[in-house]
Amino acid sequence: MKFIVNTNQLLNKLQSVSGTIVSKPVIPILDHFLFDITDKKLTITGTDLETTMSTTMDVQSEENVRIAVPSKMCIDTLKALPNQPVTFTISPDKNAIELKSEFGRYKLIGQNADDYPKIPESNAENSFNIPSGVLSSSIAQTIFSSGNDELRLSLTGVYVQLFKDNAVFVATDANRLVKVERTDVTPGVETSFILPKKALNLLKSNLPQDDSTTQVDFNESNAFFSFGDVSLVCRLIDERYPDYRAVIPEENPNKLTINRTDFLNSVKRISIFGNKTTNQINIKITGSELTIHAEDIDLSNEAVERLGCDYSGEDMEIGFNSRLLIEMLQNLSTPNIIIELSSPSRAGIILPSENVDNENLLMLLMPMMIAGNS
Repeated sequence: MKFIVNTNQLLNKLQSVSGTIVSKPVIPILDHFLFDITDKKLTITGTDLETTMSTTMDVQSEENVRIAVPSKMCIDTLKALPNQPVTFTISPDKNAIELKSEFGRYKLIGQNADDYPKIPESNAENSFNIPSGVLSSSIAQTIFSSGNDELRLSLTGVYVQLFKDNAVFVATDANRLVKVERTDVTPGVETSFILPKKALNLLKSNLPQDDSTTQVDFNESNAFFSFGDVSLVCRLIDERYPDYRAVIPEENPNKLTINRTDFLNSVKRISIFGNKTTNQINIKITGSELTIHAEDIDLSNEAVERLGCDYSGEDMEIGFNSRLLIEMLQNLSTPNIIIELSSPSRAGIILPSENVDNENLLMLLMPMMIAGNS
């Protein structure tokens, strides 16, 4: 059984799916791709049992065939070949695979396709469509804020709240929080689920940045995403998400407007001189001047900068983790940002000065205690 395919085209498809493959799988066949050729279409699938991704491409083939192909060896071989047609010859009875290029022949052993894990089928109870670019940006704006603590599993993903005529994406690691509301999505149903980080990263790197449609189906245990020639299935995180709304301060009388790039660059410079364990910087606002200060007492390092700003409210000094603040500022795109504060002991709210059409974005950062302040 033979099929012919272009090396670069196949390599691109394999690399897009390879994010599902784990280096030390629980069963050996999980470090293989499933190749399934039906009616001159090759479907490539990768899975780790929690997340499954498939993509399709046209090939030259006269027969249908299924086999599990070693992922690393196949990708490494294609990477080492220039762009050209290659012929795969498959002997399913021996699970033998031979690649033939202009340069020579390469033999490898696969596994029986019947032993490959069964891919969950979408018998989803609910379904809605979302523009691919909207889903991609919503993931990118939130995923960096999710946690990594497996003991707080609910915080390791992105919480998706669906309403009749809008959708909300939330991520938090308990020190910071990002909430994105999209009013151009109409799920038509009111429910919620938590998407795991691995599936979100795969979506972020594969979703087209345009108005093409992604179909999202889901039930109590799985979510199914379909866009272009790609489909992704992931098991949902079966945990209760904390009430994030309870930590967002409603009364924030102190409002600061500042140039995002100037503020970001200043925080980057000042943080170099701060304590590398706490990453703390202190921000003092008096009138139309903002002072950023950091020091490492043990090493006698210290830095201070002053920036102009537009501020209405009482003079205030508040401490933040510079690493988290930098990451949040880098994930905003507006020239100016608004920072809303209530007190040095309560979370600061960071907002874009102008929201994108149909998008409401809110970022929250918990403060750090300043020495000498109670």
